[in-house]
Amino acid sequence: MDDQQLLRYSRHILLQEIGIEGQQRLLDSHVLIIGVGGLGSPAALYLAASGVGKLTLCDHDTVDFSNLQRQIIHRTAMVGQPKVVSAQTALREINPDVECIALPIRADEAQLIALVAQADVVLDCSDNFATRYAVNRACLAQRKPLVSGAAIQFHGQVAVFDHRRDDAPCYNCLFPEDSEAEEMRCATTGVFAPLVGIIGTLQAAEALKLLIGIDGGLSGKLLSINALDMNVQRSNLSKDPACRACGEKTAESE
Repeated sequence: MDDQQLLRYSRHILLQEIGIEGQQRLLDSHVLIIGVGGLGSPAALYLAASGVGKLTLCDHDTVDFSNLQRQIIHRTAMVGQPKVVSAQTALREINPDVECIALPIRADEAQLIALVAQADVVLDCSDNFATRYAVNRACLAQRKPLVSGAAIQFHGQVAVFDHRRDDAPCYNCLFPEDSEAEEMRCATTGVFAPLVGIIGTLQAAEALKLLIGIDGGLSGKLLSINALDMNVQRSNLSKDPACRACGEKTAESE
């Protein structure tokens, strides 16, 4: 690190759990963010400000006027522009040292696997089950840690699935793909603006700890937040032997 970087990241370096070595790990790291909306906005902002050396942003959508209520990385002048381009512009202003790759695509399974393979940590900031299951499968295939977030109305969740560990549960263990879970969209049910900031920021915090090598956190756990009464619950997650994505039968068939 040069003198300017030492000054920029000085408050991190002062932390015993991070120090110069931990900050250097962040500078050498690559994070993939799937979705640059309500969750991806604060996550990307804090990862860039914290000095993660490379961020890849993947989102096929464009900035809509209705996004501005909660997707804080985007500005009114960027309405109609690809979200990844809008986010890239904002991140460069916050920290020009961070390499930011903007991919305005809806990645298919093969593209996801290739993108995940290049990253150290993956953040799922998408808003639909199909993408979440696809990202989970790609992270399983490449044995990469996945930080998953979700927020709707006043309810939010964050979970970390560390696929570097054989005993780690996966997203499909928590929400089985064949469970027919109800999918709600904020476009029809609404979402409390600060909630996505809380969840996205927590995702950034968990990603930073994974990159630095700080143990604990939400690995193998689910944090649920009700922003209406500020009730917070943390639950332990277990690997499901019968999971169609990571279970014993799946492993045996490979």
